[in-house]
Amino acid sequence: MSTQPGTRGLGPNVRSALALEYPMSVGVYDKYQDAQKAVDYLSDHEFPVQNLMIVGTDLKQLERVTGRLTRGRVAAGGALSGAWLGGFVALIFAFFDSNATLVSFVSTVIFGTVFGLIWALIGYRLTGGARDFTSVTQVVATKYEVLAEHKVVARARELLTQMDPYAAAQQQIREAQEAERAAAARAAEQDQGQGSMGTDPGSTRS
Repeated sequence: MSTQPGTRGLGPNVRSALALEYPMSVGVYDKYQDAQKAVDYLSDHEFPVQNLMIVGTDLKQLERVTGRLTRGRVAAGGALSGAWLGGFVALIFAFFDSNATLVSFVSTVIFGTVFGLIWALIGYRLTGGARDFTSVTQVVATKYEVLAEHKVVARARELLTQMDPYAAAQQQIREAQEAERAAAARAAEQDQGQGSMGTDPGSTRS
């Protein structure tokens, strides 16, 4: 069974659920919505869509800069995080300690705030100002390929050519390339076989 791209870091159960026996390309799309539309079209025509897979390829990492990261923003963020943590710890103590008072709750929140502020400033100090901005990072695919099991790929391509006439030309090119690769592989095997048969064992003796 072939391993699909992007499944190496997953568990064996997840990989087996995602894997196809022998996947072949049905179509490549620039947008995920187009790939989804193709699969939906196949589903509407009673195609066994459990034999399909949408794979995002040509991955790119995008980082959107959202603003400057100053000492004040770092301190405020650390204090807020510490306050939330202190409040959470205080609530846990309140559930298990019937003698907990409002003073103990407030003091725990204050302690968490101070701890979060100091910890955030220490982390900011250790960076040495090498990253004085905030950002949001996302990994996106630039191409989306629909794969199908080899036993149903011909049917999938036939249906998609009815959906998009332009896909018919792509299918013809794809089939021609596959036939050319298969012919080249057969020719290489024949040449290798003839070369091994043409070798005279006696010629290697001294």
